[in-house]
Amino acid sequence: MWIGFDDTDSPRGGCTTWVLTEFLREARGYDVLGWPRLVRLNPNAPGKTRGNGALGVRLGHGRGTPWTIGEIAGEPVTAYSRGSPLTPREEEEIWETGLRVLHRESRWEDPRTDPALVACRTSLPPDLYWRAVREIVDPHAVWEFLAGVPSARVAAYRSGQGVVGASAVLSWPARRRTWELLAYRAPARWSEPRREVDPGSVREVARRFPETFHSYDPLTRRLLVTPHTPCPILLGLRARSPRRLPQVLREIRSEPVDRWLLFATNQGTGDHWAPRVSTQALPGDAGWLHGWVASEPVSRPGGHVVLEVQDRGGIIPCVAFEATKTLPPVVRGLRVGDRVRVWGSFGSRPGGEGLSLRLERIQVIRTVPRTHKIANPVCRECGHRMGSLGRGKGFRCPICRRREPPESAPSREVGPRVLRGTYDPTPSARRHLAPPSLPAKGTGPARSPRPGRKDDVGTRGL
Repeated sequence: MWIGFDDTDSPRGGCTTWVLTEFLREARGYDVLGWPRLVRLNPNAPGKTRGNGALGVRLGHGRGTPWTIGEIAGEPVTAYSRGSPLTPREEEEIWETGLRVLHRESRWEDPRTDPALVACRTSLPPDLYWRAVREIVDPHAVWEFLAGVPSARVAAYRSGQGVVGASAVLSWPARRRTWELLAYRAPARWSEPRREVDPGSVREVARRFPETFHSYDPLTRRLLVTPHTPCPILLGLRARSPRRLPQVLREIRSEPVDRWLLFATNQGTGDHWAPRVSTQALPGDAGWLHGWVASEPVSRPGGHVVLEVQDRGGIIPCVAFEATKTLPPVVRGLRVGDRVRVWGSFGSRPGGEGLSLRLERIQVIRTVPRTHKIANPVCRECGHRMGSLGRGKGFRCPICRRREPPESAPSREVGPRVLRGTYDPTPSARRHLAPPSLPAKGTGPARSPRPGRKDDVGTRGL
């Protein structure tokens, strides 16, 4: 039986991952099948709290050899690769346990909290996940879909928005995944600063365990394993493999750990990026465009840089924010005609119509040759030397007032430009879903699975 939780926390506290640990503590008579799930959804969704994550787990009666996935209340938590189904009475007991934990642990004092619980005997179709991670999903459409699933049970409160994540986590195909170990504080410490997590030990394990990622930002010197909110989490360790994460946790010097749990996640997969055309994207969508630079980059107050990129749909402004640290210098070095691929989130232009793209990654595919202007062009009408209108603005004849574009000036090539490759924000400015790095080839994001393709949930690799 699959169980999904979402939206139990608030910006002032709480954590849905903690709610799942409480659910597992109270459902000790049943076994975890596969890995618990921490699935990040569209980072542009309005009203989200922090990383917009939903939690899920599959319970049953395990068969085979278990492995350890955590520790709660001093007892190990184990999982099995397969198991036998539950009886109707057992399903009802698990549902009642989920409802009890949801009501007790949700932050009802915050009106923006929209808790939801979804249960189902089988996983849900992957299309629901791909929509929830890349678009803005109407919760009413999810309600209608679940009404047609015979074994689905739903408890959603207030606006009902939480039903989107609680369902999407059960539809995640998990073919591309990473892992995160979350360690929790004792409840008495939740309101205290996390002063006892030693930065030196975090930097050391990041160096010694290369399978981990996004633990420390060397550019900003910021720890990325600790949250900065009054939530139960002490620290989170992300890795491409789960095998050594418990060892990594033991080697970090910190305050005592109350409990810990290992999750399979979609963090670092780039699943939120889909191929887009500038004229067809909607506000809140995430994706990437392939095109060329249409105008010279323009610096804005605050260190931001705006670049216009033209794809087969038209021209769209792309903004490299100063907080990304690494992207504004790259954008400033681009020139008209450079071939690029840009990843990011679509939003409405400030104070105007149309869309803009908030950059999360840039790939410089091909650059135009670097040239040096020899002289201003000669007017084709009267033969006089033309005057410059300013950098990138072209030329105008002082006699007959004829205009010519910037590229009309005679120039000579002075050598190739070295700006080439894929550029990411500094680690502290990246989305949870953004990949830590990409190989030199095949840098496109994952494609949605073909309709009707069998989901691989329930295997040990999950």
